[in-house]
Amino acid sequence: MRESLLFKSLLWLSLCLSPALGWAQAASTPPMGWNSWDAYGTAVREADVKANADFMARHLAEHGWQYVVVDIQWYQPHAQGHDYDPKATLAMDGYGRLQPAPNRFPSGFKSLADYIHARGLKFGIHIMRGIPRQAVAQNLPVKGTQLRARDIAEPENPCAWNPDMWGVDTTKPGAQAYYDSLVELYASWGVDFIKADDMGSHLYQPAEIKALHRAIRKSGRPIVLSISPGPAPVSEAGFFQRHAQMWRISDDFWDDWNLLRRQFDYARDWAAEIGKNGTWPDADMLAVGMLRLAKNGGKGETSKFTQDEQRTMLSLWSIMRSPLIMGGDLPRCDAFTLSLLNNPEVIAVDQRSRNNRPILEKGSITVWSAETPDGRDHYLAVFNLGETKSTVEASWKELGLPHERYALRDLWDRKDLGVDSSLTLALAPHASALLRVSPPPPGN
Repeated sequence: MRESLLFKSLLWLSLCLSPALGWAQAASTPPMGWNSWDAYGTAVREADVKANADFMARHLAEHGWQYVVVDIQWYQPHAQGHDYDPKATLAMDGYGRLQPAPNRFPSGFKSLADYIHARGLKFGIHIMRGIPRQAVAQNLPVKGTQLRARDIAEPENPCAWNPDMWGVDTTKPGAQAYYDSLVELYASWGVDFIKADDMGSHLYQPAEIKALHRAIRKSGRPIVLSISPGPAPVSEAGFFQRHAQMWRISDDFWDDWNLLRRQFDYARDWAAEIGKNGTWPDADMLAVGMLRLAKNGGKGETSKFTQDEQRTMLSLWSIMRSPLIMGGDLPRCDAFTLSLLNNPEVIAVDQRSRNNRPILEKGSITVWSAETPDGRDHYLAVFNLGETKSTVEASWKELGLPHERYALRDLWDRKDLGVDSSLTLALAPHASALLRVSPPPPGN
Protein backbone atom coordinates (compact mmCIF):
# COMPACT_ATOMS: atom_id res chain seq x y z
CA MET A 1 0.00 0.00 0.00
CA ARG A 2 2.82 2.39 0.94
CA GLU A 3 4.68 1.56 -2.32
CA SER A 4 1.48 2.19 -4.29
CA LEU A 5 0.99 5.60 -2.67
CA LEU A 6 4.64 6.46 -3.33
CA PHE A 7 4.29 5.46 -6.98
CA LYS A 8 1.14 7.57 -7.36
CA SER A 9 2.83 10.54 -5.72
CA LEU A 10 5.85 10.28 -8.02
CA LEU A 11 3.60 9.89 -11.05
CA TRP A 12 1.59 12.99 -10.07
CA LEU A 13 4.80 14.97 -9.53
CA SER A 14 6.22 13.93 -12.90
CA LEU A 15 3.02 14.95 -14.67
CA CYS A 16 3.05 18.32 -12.94
CA LEU A 17 6.68 18.96 -13.77
CA SER A 18 6.79 17.59 -17.31
CA PRO A 19 5.72 20.81 -19.05
CA ALA A 20 8.31 22.79 -17.13
CA LEU A 21 11.01 20.22 -17.85
CA GLY A 22 10.12 20.22 -21.53
CA TRP A 23 10.38 24.00 -21.58
CA ALA A 24 13.75 24.00 -19.84
CA GLN A 25 15.19 21.38 -22.20
CA ALA A 26 14.02 23.07 -25.40
CA ALA A 27 17.34 24.80 -26.20
CA SER A 28 20.25 23.72 -24.02
CA THR A 29 22.60 25.00 -26.75
CA PRO A 30 22.06 27.81 -29.27
CA PRO A 31 19.55 26.59 -31.89
CA MET A 32 20.89 25.99 -35.40
CA GLY A 33 18.70 25.95 -38.47
CA TRP A 34 17.27 27.63 -41.56
CA ASN A 35 14.59 30.30 -41.91
CA SER A 36 12.78 31.13 -45.15
CA TRP A 37 12.65 34.95 -44.79
CA ASP A 38 15.95 36.14 -46.29
CA ALA A 39 15.55 33.98 -49.37
CA TYR A 40 11.78 33.88 -49.96
CA GLY A 41 10.22 36.66 -47.91
CA THR A 42 6.47 36.05 -47.64
CA ALA A 43 6.30 33.84 -50.74
CA VAL A 44 7.85 30.53 -49.62
CA ARG A 45 6.00 27.38 -50.67
CA GLU A 46 5.90 23.79 -49.49
CA ALA A 47 8.29 22.56 -52.19
CA ASP A 48 10.84 25.22 -51.21
CA VAL A 49 10.69 24.20 -47.56
CA LYS A 50 11.10 20.53 -48.42
CA ALA A 51 14.06 21.26 -50.68
CA ASN A 52 15.82 23.15 -47.87
CA ALA A 53 15.00 20.39 -45.40
CA ASP A 54 16.41 17.77 -47.77
CA PHE A 55 19.63 19.75 -48.20
CA MET A 56 19.98 20.21 -44.44
CA ALA A 57 19.45 16.51 -43.80
CA ARG A 58 22.05 15.53 -46.40
CA HIS A 59 24.77 18.12 -45.77
CA LEU A 60 24.33 19.89 -42.42
CA ALA A 61 22.43 17.78 -39.89
CA GLU A 62 25.58 15.91 -38.87
CA HIS A 63 27.03 19.28 -37.80
CA GLY A 64 24.08 20.15 -35.56
CA TRP A 65 21.76 22.02 -37.93
CA GLN A 66 18.19 20.91 -37.28
CA TYR A 67 15.44 23.57 -37.37
CA VAL A 68 13.52 24.30 -40.59
CA VAL A 69 11.42 27.43 -40.02
CA VAL A 70 8.65 28.83 -42.25
CA ASP A 71 8.61 32.59 -41.82
CA ILE A 72 5.84 35.18 -42.10
CA GLN A 73 2.49 35.02 -43.93
CA TRP A 74 2.27 31.31 -44.66
CA TYR A 75 -1.49 31.94 -44.28
CA GLN A 76 -1.64 34.48 -47.14
CA PRO A 77 -2.56 32.71 -50.41
CA HIS A 78 -1.08 35.34 -52.74
CA ALA A 79 1.98 36.62 -50.85
CA GLN A 80 4.61 37.85 -53.29
CA GLY A 81 7.90 38.53 -51.53
CA HIS A 82 8.77 41.14 -48.91
CA ASP A 83 5.57 43.20 -49.09
CA TYR A 84 2.21 42.98 -47.26
CA ASP A 85 -1.28 43.28 -48.75
CA PRO A 86 -3.72 44.86 -46.26
CA LYS A 87 -6.69 43.64 -48.33
CA ALA A 88 -5.62 39.99 -48.49
CA THR A 89 -8.02 37.28 -47.30
CA LEU A 90 -6.12 35.05 -44.89
CA ALA A 91 -6.56 31.30 -44.45
CA MET A 92 -8.16 30.82 -41.02
CA ASP A 93 -10.26 28.31 -39.07
CA GLY A 94 -13.52 28.93 -37.23
CA TYR A 95 -11.70 29.97 -34.05
CA GLY A 96 -9.64 32.75 -35.62
CA ARG A 97 -6.50 30.63 -35.86
CA LEU A 98 -4.46 31.13 -39.02
CA GLN A 99 -3.94 28.13 -41.29
CA PRO A 100 -1.35 27.41 -44.00
CA ALA A 101 -2.63 28.66 -47.36
CA PRO A 102 -3.75 25.52 -49.24
CA ASN A 103 -2.41 26.73 -52.60
CA ARG A 104 1.07 27.21 -51.12
CA PHE A 105 1.12 24.33 -48.61
CA PRO A 106 -1.23 21.75 -50.13
CA SER A 107 -0.22 19.01 -47.70
CA GLY A 108 -0.78 21.18 -44.61
CA PHE A 109 1.62 21.76 -41.75
CA LYS A 110 1.06 18.42 -40.00
CA SER A 111 2.20 16.59 -43.12
CA LEU A 112 5.08 19.05 -43.66
CA ALA A 113 6.22 18.59 -40.06
CA ASP A 114 6.08 14.80 -40.48
CA TYR A 115 8.22 15.13 -43.63
CA ILE A 116 10.80 17.20 -41.76
CA HIS A 117 10.75 14.98 -38.67
CA ALA A 118 11.27 11.88 -40.84
CA ARG A 119 14.61 13.40 -41.87
CA GLY A 120 15.71 13.78 -38.25
CA LEU A 121 15.03 17.53 -38.26
CA LYS A 122 12.66 19.89 -36.42
CA PHE A 123 9.87 22.10 -37.73
CA GLY A 124 9.27 25.76 -36.92
CA ILE A 125 6.85 28.53 -37.86
CA HIS A 126 6.71 32.31 -37.61
CA ILE A 127 3.70 33.90 -35.94
CA MET A 128 2.57 37.47 -35.43
CA ARG A 129 1.56 38.83 -32.05
CA GLY A 130 -2.17 39.11 -31.45
CA ILE A 131 -5.35 38.01 -33.19
CA PRO A 132 -6.18 38.38 -36.90
CA ARG A 133 -8.13 41.52 -37.76
CA GLN A 134 -10.17 39.26 -40.02
CA ALA A 135 -11.20 37.15 -37.00
CA VAL A 136 -12.25 40.28 -35.13
CA ALA A 137 -14.25 41.57 -38.11
CA GLN A 138 -16.11 38.23 -38.17
CA ASN A 139 -16.24 38.12 -34.34
CA LEU A 140 -15.32 34.45 -34.28
CA PRO A 141 -15.52 32.40 -31.06
CA VAL A 142 -12.52 31.83 -28.82
CA LYS A 143 -12.04 28.06 -28.59
CA GLY A 144 -13.07 26.55 -25.27
CA THR A 145 -14.95 29.66 -24.07
CA GLN A 146 -18.24 31.51 -24.53
CA LEU A 147 -16.29 34.58 -25.60
CA ARG A 148 -15.55 36.02 -29.03
CA ALA A 149 -12.70 37.73 -30.80
CA ARG A 150 -13.97 41.26 -30.08
CA ASP A 151 -13.98 40.46 -26.36
CA ILE A 152 -10.18 40.04 -26.31
CA ALA A 153 -8.93 42.19 -29.19
CA GLU A 154 -6.95 45.36 -28.51
CA PRO A 155 -7.19 47.47 -31.71
CA GLU A 156 -5.39 50.30 -29.93
CA ASN A 157 -2.25 48.12 -29.85
CA PRO A 158 -1.73 46.99 -33.46
CA CYS A 159 1.42 45.97 -35.22
CA ALA A 160 2.95 49.14 -36.66
CA TRP A 161 4.24 47.53 -39.86
CA ASN A 162 2.07 44.50 -40.70
CA PRO A 163 -1.68 44.76 -41.44
CA ASP A 164 -2.74 41.27 -40.38
CA MET A 165 -3.25 41.52 -36.61
CA TRP A 166 -4.71 43.43 -33.69
CA GLY A 167 -3.17 43.07 -30.25
CA VAL A 168 -4.70 40.85 -27.58
CA ASP A 169 -5.63 42.47 -24.27
CA THR A 170 -4.30 39.91 -21.80
CA THR A 171 -6.28 41.43 -18.93
CA LYS A 172 -9.52 40.28 -20.59
CA PRO A 173 -11.19 36.92 -19.90
CA GLY A 174 -10.54 34.61 -22.82
CA ALA A 175 -7.20 36.14 -23.81
CA GLN A 176 -5.10 33.34 -22.32
CA ALA A 177 -7.53 30.78 -23.70
CA TYR A 178 -6.95 32.19 -27.17
CA TYR A 179 -3.16 31.83 -26.85
CA ASP A 180 -3.66 28.35 -25.38
CA SER A 181 -5.74 27.41 -28.42
CA LEU A 182 -3.01 28.64 -30.76
CA VAL A 183 -0.29 26.54 -29.17
CA GLU A 184 -2.63 23.56 -28.90
CA LEU A 185 -3.00 23.79 -32.69
CA TYR A 186 0.72 24.24 -33.30
CA ALA A 187 1.54 21.28 -31.06
CA SER A 188 -0.95 19.13 -32.99
CA TRP A 189 0.93 20.02 -36.17
CA GLY A 190 4.24 18.98 -34.58
CA VAL A 191 5.79 22.43 -34.27
CA ASP A 192 9.14 22.50 -32.45
CA PHE A 193 10.04 26.19 -32.83
CA ILE A 194 7.99 29.39 -32.75
CA LYS A 195 9.40 32.70 -33.94
CA ALA A 196 7.02 35.23 -32.36
CA ASP A 197 7.13 38.59 -34.13
CA ASP A 198 6.19 42.14 -33.08
CA MET A 199 7.02 41.38 -29.45
CA GLY A 200 10.64 42.18 -28.65
CA SER A 201 11.07 45.82 -29.59
CA HIS A 202 9.23 48.67 -31.33
CA LEU A 203 6.39 48.47 -28.81
CA TYR A 204 7.79 45.93 -26.30
CA GLN A 205 4.99 43.49 -25.44
CA PRO A 206 5.76 41.62 -22.20
CA ALA A 207 2.11 40.74 -21.51
CA GLU A 208 1.65 38.85 -24.76
CA ILE A 209 5.09 37.23 -24.42
CA LYS A 210 3.94 35.93 -21.03
CA ALA A 211 0.68 34.64 -22.48
CA LEU A 212 2.49 32.75 -25.25
CA HIS A 213 5.05 31.40 -22.78
CA ARG A 214 2.26 30.10 -20.51
CA ALA A 215 0.54 28.46 -23.45
CA ILE A 216 3.71 26.66 -24.53
CA ARG A 217 4.37 25.39 -21.02
CA LYS A 218 0.78 24.27 -20.71
CA SER A 219 1.07 22.29 -23.95
CA GLY A 220 3.88 20.15 -22.51
CA ARG A 221 5.69 20.17 -25.86
CA PRO A 222 9.36 21.32 -25.80
CA ILE A 223 8.90 24.21 -28.24
CA VAL A 224 11.70 26.76 -28.63
CA LEU A 225 10.34 30.30 -28.32
CA SER A 226 12.20 32.95 -30.31
CA ILE A 227 11.18 36.58 -29.69
CA SER A 228 11.48 39.07 -32.54
CA PRO A 229 12.42 41.69 -33.57
CA GLY A 230 14.93 43.70 -31.57
CA PRO A 231 16.71 45.47 -30.18
CA ALA A 232 15.39 43.87 -27.02
CA PRO A 233 15.94 46.08 -23.95
CA VAL A 234 19.03 44.84 -22.09
CA SER A 235 17.35 45.99 -18.87
CA GLU A 236 14.75 43.23 -19.46
CA ALA A 237 17.28 40.38 -19.74
CA GLY A 238 15.83 38.57 -16.74
CA PHE A 239 12.33 38.71 -18.22
CA PHE A 240 13.47 37.25 -21.55
CA GLN A 241 15.42 34.50 -19.80
CA ARG A 242 12.29 33.46 -17.89
CA HIS A 243 9.95 33.52 -20.87
CA ALA A 244 11.89 32.56 -24.02
CA GLN A 245 14.89 30.60 -25.23
CA MET A 246 16.16 33.27 -27.63
CA TRP A 247 15.43 36.90 -28.40
CA ARG A 248 16.65 39.36 -30.97
CA ILE A 249 19.28 41.90 -29.96
CA SER A 250 18.84 43.99 -33.13
CA ASP A 251 16.27 44.94 -35.72
CA ASP A 252 16.28 42.98 -38.99
CA PHE A 253 19.83 42.16 -40.06
CA TRP A 254 20.83 42.10 -43.73
CA ASP A 255 24.01 41.90 -45.82
CA ASP A 256 25.18 45.45 -45.10
CA TRP A 257 28.54 46.18 -43.43
CA ASN A 258 27.06 49.05 -41.41
CA LEU A 259 24.55 46.64 -39.87
CA LEU A 260 27.27 44.09 -39.14
CA ARG A 261 29.43 46.76 -37.54
CA ARG A 262 26.51 47.70 -35.30
CA GLN A 263 26.08 44.07 -34.19
CA PHE A 264 29.39 44.32 -32.32
CA ASP A 265 27.89 47.00 -30.09
CA TYR A 266 24.77 44.94 -29.42
CA ALA A 267 26.86 41.83 -28.76
CA ARG A 268 29.04 43.70 -26.25
CA ASP A 269 25.95 44.98 -24.44
CA TRP A 270 24.50 41.46 -24.11
CA ALA A 271 27.74 39.55 -23.37
CA ALA A 272 27.05 39.14 -19.65
CA GLU A 273 23.76 37.35 -20.42
CA ILE A 274 25.06 34.72 -22.86
CA GLY A 275 23.77 31.26 -22.02
CA LYS A 276 22.14 32.13 -18.71
CA ASN A 277 19.57 29.45 -17.84
CA GLY A 278 20.02 27.94 -21.30
CA THR A 279 18.89 31.09 -23.14
CA TRP A 280 20.51 32.94 -26.00
CA PRO A 281 20.70 36.56 -27.18
CA ASP A 282 20.06 36.30 -30.91
CA ALA A 283 22.02 38.32 -33.50
CA ASP A 284 19.50 37.36 -36.23
CA MET A 285 19.80 35.31 -39.39
CA LEU A 286 22.99 34.69 -41.32
CA ALA A 287 22.71 36.78 -44.49
CA VAL A 288 24.91 34.57 -46.66
CA GLY A 289 24.38 32.57 -49.83
CA MET A 290 21.49 33.24 -52.21
CA LEU A 291 19.07 35.87 -50.87
CA ARG A 292 15.97 37.76 -52.07
CA LEU A 293 14.74 35.13 -54.52
CA ALA A 294 11.61 37.15 -55.29
CA LYS A 295 13.82 39.61 -57.19
CA ASN A 296 15.24 39.27 -60.70
CA GLY A 297 12.57 36.89 -61.90
CA GLY A 298 13.27 34.45 -59.09
CA LYS A 299 17.03 34.35 -59.64
CA GLY A 300 17.76 36.13 -56.38
CA GLU A 301 20.92 37.91 -55.30
CA THR A 302 24.07 36.60 -53.70
CA SER A 303 25.07 38.09 -50.37
CA LYS A 304 26.61 41.54 -50.64
CA PHE A 305 29.11 40.65 -47.91
CA THR A 306 32.67 39.93 -49.02
CA GLN A 307 34.13 36.59 -48.01
CA ASP A 308 36.09 38.31 -45.24
CA GLU A 309 32.90 39.94 -43.96
CA GLN A 310 31.04 36.63 -44.04
CA ARG A 311 33.71 34.98 -41.92
CA THR A 312 33.65 37.99 -39.59
CA MET A 313 29.90 37.58 -39.16
CA LEU A 314 30.13 33.84 -38.44
CA SER A 315 33.03 34.43 -36.06
CA LEU A 316 31.10 37.03 -34.08
CA TRP A 317 27.93 34.92 -33.97
CA SER A 318 29.97 31.92 -32.80
CA ILE A 319 32.08 33.65 -30.14
CA MET A 320 28.93 35.25 -28.66
CA ARG A 321 27.04 31.93 -28.95
CA SER A 322 24.19 33.41 -30.96
CA PRO A 323 21.70 30.99 -32.49
CA LEU A 324 22.86 30.12 -36.01
CA ILE A 325 19.91 30.47 -38.37
CA MET A 326 20.83 30.37 -42.06
CA GLY A 327 18.99 32.92 -44.22
CA GLY A 328 20.11 31.99 -47.73
CA ASP A 329 18.52 29.27 -49.84
CA LEU A 330 20.35 26.06 -48.93
CA PRO A 331 20.05 24.19 -52.26
CA ARG A 332 21.76 27.16 -53.96
CA CYS A 333 24.76 27.16 -51.60
CA ASP A 334 28.11 27.50 -53.32
CA ALA A 335 31.26 25.86 -51.95
CA PHE A 336 32.31 28.89 -49.91
CA THR A 337 28.89 29.33 -48.31
CA LEU A 338 28.82 25.65 -47.42
CA SER A 339 32.28 25.98 -45.85
CA LEU A 340 30.84 28.61 -43.50
CA LEU A 341 28.18 26.19 -42.29
CA ASN A 342 29.93 22.83 -42.02
CA ASN A 343 33.15 23.69 -40.15
CA PRO A 344 33.02 21.60 -36.95
CA GLU A 345 35.72 23.60 -35.18
CA VAL A 346 33.85 26.88 -35.65
CA ILE A 347 30.52 25.29 -34.71
CA ALA A 348 32.12 23.99 -31.50
CA VAL A 349 32.79 27.58 -30.42
CA ASP A 350 29.11 28.44 -30.83
CA GLN A 351 27.77 25.25 -29.28
CA ARG A 352 30.23 24.34 -26.55
CA SER A 353 32.34 27.29 -25.40
CA ARG A 354 31.94 29.18 -22.14
CA ASN A 355 32.81 32.50 -20.49
CA ASN A 356 32.30 34.36 -23.77
CA ARG A 357 33.15 38.06 -23.58
CA PRO A 358 34.91 40.98 -25.30
CA ILE A 359 38.34 41.55 -23.76
CA LEU A 360 40.04 44.21 -25.85
CA GLU A 361 39.09 47.21 -27.96
CA LYS A 362 42.03 49.13 -29.40
CA GLY A 363 41.46 51.42 -32.35
CA SER A 364 39.72 49.39 -35.06
CA ILE A 365 40.59 46.09 -33.37
CA THR A 366 38.13 44.18 -31.20
CA VAL A 367 39.00 40.89 -29.49
CA TRP A 368 36.60 38.40 -27.88
CA SER A 369 37.62 35.48 -25.71
CA ALA A 370 35.99 32.21 -24.64
CA GLU A 371 37.06 28.88 -23.16
CA THR A 372 36.66 25.24 -24.06
CA PRO A 373 34.25 23.35 -21.78
CA ASP A 374 37.10 21.98 -19.64
CA GLY A 375 38.72 25.43 -19.36
CA ARG A 376 42.07 24.15 -20.62
CA ASP A 377 42.11 25.96 -23.97
CA HIS A 378 40.88 29.37 -25.04
CA TYR A 379 39.26 30.76 -28.15
CA LEU A 380 40.17 34.18 -29.48
CA ALA A 381 38.12 36.00 -32.10
CA VAL A 382 40.07 38.97 -33.47
CA PHE A 383 38.29 41.52 -35.68
CA ASN A 384 39.46 44.49 -37.74
CA LEU A 385 36.40 46.74 -37.92
CA GLY A 386 38.29 49.52 -39.69
CA GLU A 387 38.65 50.54 -43.31
CA THR A 388 42.39 49.93 -43.61
CA LYS A 389 44.70 46.99 -42.98
CA SER A 390 45.70 46.68 -39.33
CA THR A 391 48.23 44.61 -37.42
CA VAL A 392 47.27 43.19 -34.04
CA GLU A 393 50.08 42.88 -31.51
CA ALA A 394 49.23 41.78 -27.97
CA SER A 395 50.94 39.86 -25.20
CA TRP A 396 49.20 36.84 -23.74
CA LYS A 397 49.02 38.69 -20.43
CA GLU A 398 47.23 41.57 -22.15
CA LEU A 399 44.72 39.02 -23.43
CA GLY A 400 44.17 37.57 -19.96
CA LEU A 401 46.11 34.33 -20.53
CA PRO A 402 48.53 33.13 -17.84
CA HIS A 403 51.24 31.24 -19.79
CA GLU A 404 54.20 32.74 -21.60
CA ARG A 405 53.74 30.68 -24.78
CA TYR A 406 50.73 29.19 -26.56
CA ALA A 407 50.06 26.95 -29.52
CA LEU A 408 47.69 28.53 -32.04
CA ARG A 409 45.21 26.88 -34.40
CA ASP A 410 43.31 28.70 -37.16
CA LEU A 411 39.74 27.36 -36.92
CA TRP A 412 38.55 28.60 -40.31
CA ASP A 413 41.48 27.13 -42.25
CA ARG A 414 41.71 24.21 -39.77
CA LYS A 415 45.48 24.32 -39.53
CA ASP A 416 48.04 24.71 -36.75
CA LEU A 417 50.06 27.94 -36.71
CA GLY A 418 52.81 26.91 -34.30
CA VAL A 419 53.79 28.10 -30.82
CA ASP A 420 54.30 31.79 -30.07
CA SER A 421 55.08 34.07 -27.13
CA SER A 422 52.54 36.69 -28.22
CA LEU A 423 49.70 37.26 -30.67
CA THR A 424 50.63 38.99 -33.92
CA LEU A 425 48.14 39.14 -36.80
CA ALA A 426 47.76 41.31 -39.89
CA LEU A 427 44.10 41.71 -40.86
CA ALA A 428 42.57 43.27 -43.95
CA PRO A 429 39.67 45.73 -43.53
CA HIS A 430 36.56 44.00 -42.13
CA ALA A 431 38.52 40.74 -41.76
CA SER A 432 38.94 38.54 -38.70
CA ALA A 433 40.65 35.49 -37.25
CA LEU A 434 39.14 32.77 -35.09
CA LEU A 435 41.79 30.90 -33.10
CA ARG A 436 42.07 28.10 -30.58
CA VAL A 437 44.90 28.87 -28.14
CA SER A 438 46.39 25.99 -26.16
CA PRO A 439 49.16 25.69 -23.58
CA PRO A 440 52.07 24.06 -25.48
CA PRO A 441 53.29 20.57 -24.62
CA PRO A 442 56.27 20.37 -22.27
CA GLY A 443 59.50 21.32 -24.01
CA ASN A 444 57.87 23.69 -26.52
